[in-house]
Amino acid sequence: MSMILFACVVRVRDGLPLSASTDFYHTQDFLECRRRLKTLALRLAQYPGRGSAEGCDFNIHFSSLRDVACMAICSRQCPAAMAFCFLETVWWEFTASYDTTCIGLASRPYAFLEFDSIIQKVKWHFNHVSCIQMESSLEKIQEELEFQPPVVLTLEDTDVANGIMNGHTQIHLEPAPNFRMEPVTALGVLSLILNIMCAALNLIRGIHLAEHSLQVAHEEIGNILAFLIPFVACIFQCYLYLFYSPARTRKVVLLLLFICLGNVYLHGLRNVWQILFHIGVASLSSHQILTRQLQEKQCDCGV
Repeated sequence: MSMILFACVVRVRDGLPLSASTDFYHTQDFLECRRRLKTLALRLAQYPGRGSAEGCDFNIHFSSLRDVACMAICSRQCPAAMAFCFLETVWWEFTASYDTTCIGLASRPYAFLEFDSIIQKVKWHFNHVSCIQMESSLEKIQEELEFQPPVVLTLEDTDVANGIMNGHTQIHLEPAPNFRMEPVTALGVLSLILNIMCAALNLIRGIHLAEHSLQVAHEEIGNILAFLIPFVACIFQCYLYLFYSPARTRKVVLLLLFICLGNVYLHGLRNVWQILFHIGVASLSSHQILTRQLQEKQCDCGV
């Protein structure tokens, strides 16, 4: 029997599965372990780095870095060093294939289906190559594990944290909200590009003014802030468009107000057309943020 049975790549911030191997195991214990892997994936942000959830017949190992985590279900006989070496290999393959923007913008489960075959190949390699052939890699991982041991959980911990008691009796539990946004539109991408351009212009003008105002009285401080505050506001507008945030409407109005006031204050350093351009871009971005709604979608870990 293989030691590495199933593997998947998930996004850390929300547990969205991005890619997974094909598994051929359908025993009740294995399917229960898959369910618990899905539960653990939603909580990976609480466990940065490496960790293991141990069970009677199977162990779940995970390794996360930045916003990408790799998870695997392994047999109890699988050495931890081999499991984490496998996860590290999958992580490097995935992050070399896809940039952070693509990963961050993924809006549906298994958006990178084409990577499934890579996971399958790496899994096959680790299941069929002897430990002697991977000795140097395993020794390196083993040293890292001894220096910084992984978080150790039990599979039951994943259930207790989600309100399921021993014996698998569910208590009354409201479904967790799934804060996934609707797909990005072409007009939304345009607003992002224009917003980044406005932010860059504000930053460059603000820094340039600050450099030339060091020997001048404090009269220019207001102008410098009038450039830098809209710069920060533009960046936050980009964030609000890409990611969900509570009280979005209030934040959007506040950011638009900062940008408008900052540009009006700069009348004299900017002409009317420049001011209207910046306010127009901010208004377009605000509209795009408010019209991009949450998308209710079930997160399914089945391949």
